Amino acid sequence: MCIAVFVWQAHPLYPLIIFQNRDEYHNRATKALAWWEGCESEILGGRDEVAGGTWLACSREGRMALLTNVLELHSLPEARTRGDLPLLFLQSRKSPKEFADQLVNEAHQYNGFNLILADMSSLSTSMVYISNRPKGEPILVQEVSPGIHVLSNAKLDSPWHKARRLELSLKEEMSRYSESEIPVKQMVEKLMRDKVKADESELPGICALDWEFNLSSIFVEVDTPLGRYGTRSSAALTAKTNGEVTFYETHLDKDTWKERTVTYQIQKLNTMESTNN
Repeated sequence: MCIAVFVWQAHPLYPLIIFQNRDEYHNRATKALAWWEGCESEILGGRDEVAGGTWLACSREGRMALLTNVLELHSLPEARTRGDLPLLFLQSRKSPKEFADQLVNEAHQYNGFNLILADMSSLSTSMVYISNRPKGEPILVQEVSPGIHVLSNAKLDSPWHKARRLELSLKEEMSRYSESEIPVKQMVEKLMRDKVKADESELPGICALDWEFNLSSIFVEVDTPLGRYGTRSSAALTAKTNGEVTFYETHLDKDTWKERTVTYQIQKLNTMESTNN
């Protein structure tokens, strides 16, 4: 389970701002934020060493992908790895819409997912959302409108407790930095470390209530028979109008929180400033 809040085309300095928490078992092998080795496309992000995929990553060419799982009672053990979806997009040459339209034909092969795809590399800057849930309904592909959006473990902008709380917190913070540089580390600490849980009446009622209750905070931490589960990393990904991308991550290394920041310039940039005019 993960949660992310992002600002799309609604800030004069940043066409894109993403804050994200990744929730997973603490004992699951994971590589921290880094440029990936053995990959033809230059990809930056964390990596799940068990299945080989990712949940948030970007490319040197200005492509970005964000993935969350859909909370559901049953999953298919033979399903394809959802973490591959961001990689397939980052390694492709298709626009977000073209990639999403192609994925529609294969979406049923995956367990429930939400996928955000963005391309910041040209004048045709675009962002698309695709989801293969609810089951039995047509695959949803939609352009993402400018503004603040939250993606948890239901559809984009679903009014879950943690999603509403995170959106309101970000709106409050953005009012302070509406035209200025974003203090990324401070905002990660303030937004993504929130441990307030929902009342039982606010839970979605999809699976066991005690499990939903433990997952209902923005920052998750719970002991289970399989080991400790919860927020393994918090990240902030920003893209400026001048093409500068900054990816900050703080992550658990055994019992210690460590952090890293990577900054780079988007290649093949075509005056991104014009996209905000």
